[in-house]
Amino acid sequence: MSIKYSVFLPTGFLLDFMGYEEPMEAHDRLTEIAQIADECGFESLWLPDQLTPAFPYQAPMFEAWTTLAALARDTRRIRIGTMVSGNGYRNPALVAKMASTVDVLSRGRLNFGIGAGWFESDFTQFSFPFGDAPERLRKLEESVQIIRGMWTEEEFSFEGKYYQVKGAINQPKGVQERIPLLIAGAGESVTLKLVAKYGDGCNINESTEGLAHKYAVLKKHCDNVGRHYDEILRTASSFCAIADTDEAALAELPQWVQAIYPGDYASYLLVGTPDTIRERLATYEAVGVQELAITFGQAVDYPETLRRFAAEFIAK
Repeated sequence: MSIKYSVFLPTGFLLDFMGYEEPMEAHDRLTEIAQIADECGFESLWLPDQLTPAFPYQAPMFEAWTTLAALARDTRRIRIGTMVSGNGYRNPALVAKMASTVDVLSRGRLNFGIGAGWFESDFTQFSFPFGDAPERLRKLEESVQIIRGMWTEEEFSFEGKYYQVKGAINQPKGVQERIPLLIAGAGESVTLKLVAKYGDGCNINESTEGLAHKYAVLKKHCDNVGRHYDEILRTASSFCAIADTDEAALAELPQWVQAIYPGDYASYLLVGTPDTIRERLATYEAVGVQELAITFGQAVDYPETLRRFAAEFIAK
């Protein structure tokens, strides 16, 4: 298979480290998982950018960008990035500067992902304006223009409705000639159009059937703006629980999965024996997925799960 496999790294949003009394131990486990992924040939590490846990508990949770900077030094080969940076949490010109710095720290391994923001609890608890979805998307469109401009122009200015930049200098601009900019979301009329206009990649959280439809919509937007569809890296998210029987793997599915993955999720997620998972990976590839960002539900307790997956599915 030509599809690439990446790891959606646990940072605490889903109470991944509930019960860890020492935050350093939780961070050490996070780092261990990242380093195993680095050693085993996974393509990328993706970090969620949430500020508060999905459920109201006092549990360790790490901020994405500072964690990303640490991983830039704690890993060697694997690409690292945000899936995705919440636009409403930080000024976009500052984010562009942060991303340029992390690209240098990682020696050119940054994937930059951004989205409009969706988790209202983050906004309310930290007193950030949430607004409605159309406003958040309008802000996102201004932000991606600012970020790209800060990465390419010697001095950059921008006068928008929501953001202004006045002759900003951003040095160093990073190591990569073009830092990949991924836009997440599946909205057909606005978000996928933004991907076609500005994105180097997209991330869509859907069933395999849903992905096929969303990619067709994206292709139409690309045609309308004069963009080649194959210029855009198509990533999707999935969940993995691997076991010796399908029944044992299904028993590993956490309750929160039904809130994240639509439809009959048990029929398309990477849950089952290696043979079952192999069939489902083939389906993801058949609908056009080029990179799969995988949440390994067993990884916090059993980091070696990543080695088992790699031995089965990553070509050496």
